Amino acid sequence: MKRIAIVEDEAAIRENYKDVLQNQGYSVQAYANRQQAMQAFTTRLPDLAIIDIGLEDEIDGGFTLCQALRAMSNTLPIIFLTARDSDFDTVCGLRLGADDYLSKDVSFPHLLARLAALFRRSELAANAEQSHEQLMERGPLSIDANRMQVSWNQHAIELTVTEFWMVHAMAKHPGHVRSRGDLMQEAKIYVDDSTITSHIKRIRKKFIAVDANFDCIDTVYGMGYRWDSHG
Repeated sequence: MKRIAIVEDEAAIRENYKDVLQNQGYSVQAYANRQQAMQAFTTRLPDLAIIDIGLEDEIDGGFTLCQALRAMSNTLPIIFLTARDSDFDTVCGLRLGADDYLSKDVSFPHLLARLAALFRRSELAANAEQSHEQLMERGPLSIDANRMQVSWNQHAIELTVTEFWMVHAMAKHPGHVRSRGDLMQEAKIYVDDSTITSHIKRIRKKFIAVDANFDCIDTVYGMGYRWDSHG
């Protein structure tokens, strides 16, 4: 049974989501604030976390919690579910390592579909050793699909699962444009175009952090993205 953690300070909303998810067969632990959640997470991580941004007296407590969770696990699926739906908050959430960002007015069927997609992706990652192409070398880029590790010039690049599969999708066919739809399909996520754009920006920053001259991810306007190995 998959274990989902909900961190939401409004009791009625917290219990509502908990009931819906339990009825779908998930094991659900619910927490009202960041401190309660962190205490539980240090003992055992859930299989997926759903986090609100504002938590009791902490306006951005969810962002802090996401950062801490991502430091504990690079692959744990994290979803922000919040009433704050500005582009700024969305980009902040994704930059901190969240896999998805949903508004609280999202329908339950839509939320359940996003959860199922993230769990399917996690299962694929767990079975990565069955991949027909476990090791991929593209110049300074090295991708190990078995261990879900990426390195650039022998420096490890710490990517989330979403980011890993996006890089994998682009590098698999250098020079070929991959549409946002292609990247969503490879990463097993279903999000809007701006979310894909935020993920790509975050990926670029991680590579640039180890190599200031990195420029292998091209934006092909109106079409998508391309891995350019520079010959």
